Amino acid sequence: MPKEILDSKDIKRVIRRIAHEIIEKNKGIENLCLVGIQIGGVILAQRLASQIESIEGGKIGVGALDITLYRDDINIKKEQPVVKTTDILFSITDKTVVLVDDVLFTGRSIRAAMDALIDFGRPAYIQLAVLIDRGHRELPIRADYAGKNIPTSLNERIDVYLDKENKEDKVVLISKR
Repeated sequence: MPKEILDSKDIKRVIRRIAHEIIEKNKGIENLCLVGIQIGGVILAQRLASQIESIEGGKIGVGALDITLYRDDINIKKEQPVVKTTDILFSITDKTVVLVDDVLFTGRSIRAAMDALIDFGRPAYIQLAVLIDRGHRELPIRADYAGKNIPTSLNERIDVYLDKENKEDKVVLISKR
C-alpha cells in the first residue's frame, strides 16, 4: 500500500525553502544556473528557477540534461534505453551549476550527470539539489540541498509525481514486497 510522504502543498513549501537556501549559500544569483536531470529534475529545476527569480528579481539559466548514455548500467539493462532531450542553451563555464533531481539514491545518476555536464563546459562549482534523499549511497555523493530525508529499506521505492500544472504533485513510498 503506497504511503504519501509529501503532497502538493508540501512540495511547494520544500521548493520555496530550497530556493532560499540556494540564494543564501551563493550570496545571490550572479553566475548561477540550474540544470535538471530528465525527467523529474527538469520540472523541479523550472519551479526552483521561478521561485528564485521571484525572490531575487532577476533571471537565471535553466537547462535540461539527459544522462541516459552516461549511465554505468547502460550495458546491463535488457531494454533499449530511451534517449531524452538535453537542452542547455547557455554557457556553464565558470558558473555555479545547481544540478537538480527528484530522488537521490545510490549516487550513480548524479555521477553520470556530472560526467555529462562536463561535456558542456567547466563549471566553477557543481552543487546538488534534490527533492528526496533516501540514502543507500554507493558513491561518495551528497546533496547540498535536500527537500526531505527519507530513510528507506532496499525493499521500498520512492515515486515522485509532478504535474505540469503543479496541482497533483505527490511523493509516495511503496513497499516492493
